[in-house]
Amino acid sequence: MDIVGSTALVTGANRGIGRHFVEHLLERGVARVYATARRPESIGVSDPRIRPLHLDLLDEESISEAAKAAHDVTLLVNNAGISTGAHLLTDDLNMVRQDLEIHLFGTLRVIRAFAPVLASNGGGAIVNILSVLSWVATAEGSGSYSVAKAAEWNMTNGVRVELAGQKTLVQGVHLAAAATDMMAGSDAPKIDPADVARAALDGVQAGAIEVLVDDPSRFVKSVLAGDPAQLYGQPSGD
Repeated sequence: MDIVGSTALVTGANRGIGRHFVEHLLERGVARVYATARRPESIGVSDPRIRPLHLDLLDEESISEAAKAAHDVTLLVNNAGISTGAHLLTDDLNMVRQDLEIHLFGTLRVIRAFAPVLASNGGGAIVNILSVLSWVATAEGSGSYSVAKAAEWNMTNGVRVELAGQKTLVQGVHLAAAATDMMAGSDAPKIDPADVARAALDGVQAGAIEVLVDDPSRFVKSVLAGDPAQLYGQPSGD
Protein backbone atom coordinates (compact mmCIF):
# COMPACT_ATOMS: atom_id res chain seq x y z
CA MET A 1 0.00 0.00 0.00
CA ASP A 2 1.05 3.60 -0.47
CA ILE A 3 1.70 5.26 2.88
CA VAL A 4 1.43 8.77 1.43
CA GLY A 5 -2.02 10.11 2.26
CA SER A 6 -2.93 7.11 4.44
CA THR A 7 -4.35 7.24 7.95
CA ALA A 8 -2.48 5.23 10.55
CA LEU A 9 -3.02 4.14 14.14
CA VAL A 10 -0.08 3.15 16.34
CA THR A 11 -0.49 1.45 19.72
CA GLY A 12 2.04 2.21 22.44
CA ALA A 13 2.95 5.42 20.63
CA ASN A 14 4.16 7.39 23.62
CA ARG A 15 7.70 5.96 23.62
CA GLY A 16 10.20 3.55 22.10
CA ILE A 17 9.43 1.87 18.80
CA GLY A 18 5.90 3.28 18.74
CA ARG A 19 7.11 6.87 18.94
CA HIS A 20 9.50 6.23 16.04
CA PHE A 21 6.64 4.78 14.00
CA VAL A 22 4.74 8.03 14.47
CA GLU A 23 7.75 10.07 13.38
CA HIS A 24 8.45 7.95 10.31
CA LEU A 25 4.80 7.92 9.27
CA LEU A 26 4.77 11.71 9.38
CA GLU A 27 7.98 11.84 7.32
CA ARG A 28 6.37 9.55 4.73
CA GLY A 29 3.38 11.80 4.26
CA VAL A 30 0.46 10.29 6.16
CA ALA A 31 -2.67 12.36 6.30
CA ARG A 32 -3.23 11.54 9.97
CA VAL A 33 -1.78 9.30 12.67
CA TYR A 34 -3.72 8.28 15.76
CA ALA A 35 -1.07 7.90 18.46
CA THR A 36 -2.52 5.73 21.19
CA ALA A 37 -1.50 4.97 24.76
CA ARG A 38 -3.08 4.16 28.10
CA ARG A 39 -2.28 7.77 29.02
CA PRO A 40 -2.70 9.79 25.80
CA GLU A 41 -1.62 12.95 27.64
CA SER A 42 1.90 11.46 27.64
CA ILE A 43 2.07 11.76 23.84
CA GLY A 44 3.76 14.88 22.55
CA VAL A 45 1.92 16.59 19.69
CA SER A 46 4.62 18.08 17.47
CA ASP A 47 2.54 17.99 14.29
CA PRO A 48 -1.14 18.80 13.68
CA ARG A 49 -1.55 15.41 11.99
CA ILE A 50 -0.99 13.61 15.33
CA ARG A 51 -4.21 12.68 17.16
CA PRO A 52 -3.59 11.31 20.68
CA LEU A 53 -6.10 8.62 21.60
CA HIS A 54 -6.75 6.46 24.65
CA LEU A 55 -6.34 2.73 24.07
CA ASP A 56 -5.60 0.02 26.63
CA LEU A 57 -5.05 -3.55 25.39
CA LEU A 58 -6.68 -4.88 28.56
CA ASP A 59 -9.78 -2.71 28.20
CA GLU A 60 -12.10 -3.90 25.43
CA GLU A 61 -14.31 -0.83 25.76
CA SER A 62 -11.36 1.50 25.15
CA ILE A 63 -10.47 -0.49 22.02
CA SER A 64 -14.04 -0.30 20.75
CA GLU A 65 -14.19 3.45 21.38
CA ALA A 66 -10.85 3.92 19.59
CA ALA A 67 -12.17 2.03 16.54
CA LYS A 68 -15.20 4.32 16.45
CA ALA A 69 -13.08 7.47 16.75
CA ALA A 70 -10.47 6.31 14.22
CA HIS A 71 -12.95 5.17 11.58
CA ASP A 72 -10.71 6.31 8.71
CA VAL A 73 -7.70 4.10 9.55
CA THR A 74 -6.00 2.29 6.67
CA LEU A 75 -2.78 1.23 8.47
CA LEU A 76 -2.81 -0.37 11.94
CA VAL A 77 0.49 -0.78 13.81
CA ASN A 78 0.26 -3.11 16.82
CA ASN A 79 3.32 -2.15 18.82
CA ALA A 80 2.19 -1.95 22.46
CA GLY A 81 3.51 -4.65 24.76
CA ILE A 82 5.09 -5.59 28.07
CA SER A 83 7.55 -8.10 29.47
CA THR A 84 7.00 -9.48 32.95
CA GLY A 85 10.32 -11.34 32.84
CA ALA A 86 8.58 -14.39 34.26
CA HIS A 87 10.22 -17.80 34.29
CA LEU A 88 7.87 -20.57 33.22
CA LEU A 89 8.67 -23.01 36.04
CA THR A 90 9.16 -20.81 39.09
CA ASP A 91 7.21 -17.55 38.77
CA ASP A 92 3.54 -16.91 39.40
CA LEU A 93 1.39 -18.22 36.56
CA ASN A 94 -0.54 -14.96 36.63
CA MET A 95 2.59 -13.26 35.29
CA VAL A 96 2.64 -15.70 32.38
CA ARG A 97 -1.06 -15.02 31.80
CA GLN A 98 -0.36 -11.28 31.81
CA ASP A 99 2.17 -11.61 28.99
CA LEU A 100 -0.31 -13.69 26.99
CA GLU A 101 -3.20 -11.35 27.79
CA ILE A 102 -1.31 -8.37 26.38
CA HIS A 103 0.52 -9.81 23.41
CA LEU A 104 -1.94 -12.42 22.19
CA PHE A 105 -5.41 -11.45 23.35
CA GLY A 106 -4.83 -7.69 23.57
CA THR A 107 -3.40 -7.47 20.07
CA LEU A 108 -6.15 -9.74 18.76
CA ARG A 109 -8.80 -7.52 20.36
CA VAL A 110 -7.39 -4.53 18.48
CA ILE A 111 -7.31 -6.44 15.19
CA ARG A 112 -10.90 -7.67 15.65
CA ALA A 113 -12.06 -4.10 16.32
CA PHE A 114 -10.22 -2.55 13.37
CA ALA A 115 -10.65 -5.29 10.74
CA PRO A 116 -14.09 -3.91 9.71
CA VAL A 117 -12.63 -0.38 9.66
CA LEU A 118 -9.85 -1.49 7.32
CA ALA A 119 -12.34 -3.36 5.13
CA SER A 120 -14.53 -0.29 4.78
CA ASN A 121 -11.47 1.75 3.76
CA GLY A 122 -10.27 -0.63 1.05
CA GLY A 123 -8.32 -3.26 2.98
CA GLY A 124 -5.19 -1.46 4.13
CA ALA A 125 -2.53 -3.13 6.25
CA ILE A 126 -1.77 -4.41 9.74
CA VAL A 127 1.74 -4.45 11.20
CA ASN A 128 2.40 -6.63 14.27
CA ILE A 129 5.67 -6.04 16.13
CA LEU A 130 6.85 -9.52 17.11
CA SER A 131 10.28 -10.79 18.19
CA VAL A 132 13.06 -13.25 17.46
CA LEU A 133 11.74 -14.83 20.67
CA SER A 134 8.69 -15.90 18.69
CA TRP A 135 10.99 -18.70 17.49
CA VAL A 136 13.53 -19.31 20.25
CA ALA A 137 13.78 -19.12 24.06
CA THR A 138 16.74 -17.96 26.14
CA ALA A 139 17.78 -18.43 29.75
CA GLU A 140 17.56 -14.73 30.63
CA GLY A 141 13.99 -14.65 31.94
CA SER A 142 12.38 -14.67 28.52
CA GLY A 143 10.31 -17.84 28.89
CA SER A 144 6.94 -16.19 29.45
CA TYR A 145 7.60 -13.48 26.86
CA SER A 146 8.69 -16.11 24.32
CA VAL A 147 5.47 -18.07 24.82
CA ALA A 148 3.40 -14.92 24.36
CA LYS A 149 5.30 -13.82 21.25
CA ALA A 150 5.12 -17.31 19.72
CA ALA A 151 1.36 -17.21 20.20
CA GLU A 152 1.15 -13.71 18.73
CA TRP A 153 3.23 -14.82 15.74
CA ASN A 154 0.89 -17.64 14.80
CA MET A 155 -2.12 -15.44 15.56
CA THR A 156 -0.61 -13.04 13.00
CA ASN A 157 -0.48 -15.89 10.49
CA GLY A 158 -4.06 -16.87 11.30
CA VAL A 159 -5.57 -13.42 10.87
CA ARG A 160 -3.57 -12.98 7.66
CA VAL A 161 -5.43 -15.95 6.21
CA GLU A 162 -8.79 -14.77 7.52
CA LEU A 163 -8.32 -11.19 6.24
CA ALA A 164 -7.03 -12.12 2.79
CA GLY A 165 -10.54 -11.90 1.38
CA GLN A 166 -10.80 -8.20 2.27
CA LYS A 167 -7.31 -7.52 0.81
CA THR A 168 -5.71 -6.54 4.12
CA LEU A 169 -1.93 -7.00 4.22
CA VAL A 170 -0.86 -8.54 7.55
CA GLN A 171 2.82 -8.16 8.34
CA GLY A 172 4.89 -9.69 11.13
CA VAL A 173 8.06 -7.83 12.20
CA HIS A 174 10.83 -9.68 14.04
CA LEU A 175 13.81 -8.24 15.91
CA ALA A 176 16.07 -9.28 18.76
CA ALA A 177 16.43 -6.16 20.91
CA ALA A 178 16.01 -2.44 20.40
CA ALA A 179 17.23 0.40 22.61
CA THR A 180 13.92 1.05 24.39
CA ASP A 181 12.87 1.48 28.01
CA MET A 182 11.67 -2.14 28.13
CA MET A 183 15.19 -3.36 27.28
CA ALA A 184 17.04 -0.87 29.47
CA GLY A 185 18.15 -3.53 31.95
CA SER A 186 19.55 -5.88 29.32
CA ASP A 187 23.20 -6.04 28.27
CA ALA A 188 22.31 -7.56 24.89
CA PRO A 189 23.29 -5.66 21.73
CA LYS A 190 20.48 -3.32 20.72
CA ILE A 191 19.49 -1.73 17.45
CA ASP A 192 18.06 1.74 17.00
CA PRO A 193 14.26 1.56 17.38
CA ALA A 194 14.01 3.90 14.39
CA ASP A 195 15.39 1.05 12.27
CA VAL A 196 12.40 -1.10 13.24
CA ALA A 197 9.89 1.49 12.10
CA ARG A 198 11.82 2.18 8.91
CA ALA A 199 12.11 -1.51 7.94
CA ALA A 200 8.48 -2.26 8.72
CA LEU A 201 7.16 0.67 6.69
CA ASP A 202 9.46 -0.18 3.79
CA GLY A 203 7.91 -3.65 3.99
CA VAL A 204 4.38 -2.26 3.96
CA GLN A 205 5.10 -0.29 0.81
CA ALA A 206 6.63 -3.41 -0.78
CA GLY A 207 3.74 -5.66 0.27
CA ALA A 208 5.96 -7.85 2.51
CA ILE A 209 4.18 -10.15 4.97
CA GLU A 210 7.33 -10.66 7.06
CA VAL A 211 10.19 -8.31 7.96
CA LEU A 212 13.39 -9.49 9.67
CA VAL A 213 14.99 -6.34 11.02
CA ASP A 214 18.34 -7.56 12.35
CA ASP A 215 20.95 -10.30 12.02
CA PRO A 216 19.80 -12.37 15.04
CA SER A 217 16.30 -12.62 13.58
CA ARG A 218 17.63 -13.57 10.18
CA PHE A 219 19.91 -16.23 11.72
CA VAL A 220 17.24 -17.84 13.89
CA LYS A 221 14.75 -17.90 11.02
CA SER A 222 17.36 -19.51 8.77
CA VAL A 223 18.00 -22.45 11.11
CA LEU A 224 14.45 -23.26 12.18
CA ALA A 225 14.17 -26.12 9.70
CA GLY A 226 17.42 -27.66 10.90
CA ASP A 227 18.70 -29.25 14.10
CA PRO A 228 17.47 -27.26 17.14
CA ALA A 229 20.85 -27.91 18.77
CA GLN A 230 22.10 -25.00 16.63
CA LEU A 231 19.96 -22.71 18.79
CA TYR A 232 20.28 -24.37 22.17
CA GLY A 233 23.80 -25.82 22.11
CA GLN A 234 22.65 -29.29 23.14
CA PRO A 235 22.74 -32.65 21.38
CA SER A 236 19.54 -33.24 19.42
CA GLY A 237 19.32 -36.91 20.40
CA ASP A 238 18.94 -38.03 16.78
